[in-house]
Amino acid sequence: MATTDLTAQSFEKTVLDNDIVLVDFWASWCGPCRQFAPVYDAASSKGENDGIVFGKVDTEAEQALASAANITSIPTLMAFKEGVLVFAQPGALPQSALQDVIEQVKALDMAPIKEQMAAEAAGAGSASAEQA
Repeated sequence: MATTDLTAQSFEKTVLDNDIVLVDFWASWCGPCRQFAPVYDAASSKGENDGIVFGKVDTEAEQALASAANITSIPTLMAFKEGVLVFAQPGALPQSALQDVIEQVKALDMAPIKEQMAAEAAGAGSASAEQA
């Protein structure tokens, strides 16, 4: 599967509508981004990565999206599973490290993470109710 260009309009829907989404934040003037691009593209074409969405965000064209994602250096790779950000790291990864991240995201059990998020949300809700 080839990479998909993501925009402010398509980013959230892509993340929420797919089980696993990897996002490469990059810019055309960035040397490390240009070095990482073929590694990322190759991973998107591997059969073992079928079903994973490989998105790319051009930080020059999508400055508001990059800012909302707190991108401070590029390239930055983010991984979402079941709509939850589970990995974010700046820097170009070699092929083996990228595949390792992909395998870890695939193997991640989201049940305890979602339970913790629900507990935190419930705690935040009761804390704000107590302040009222």
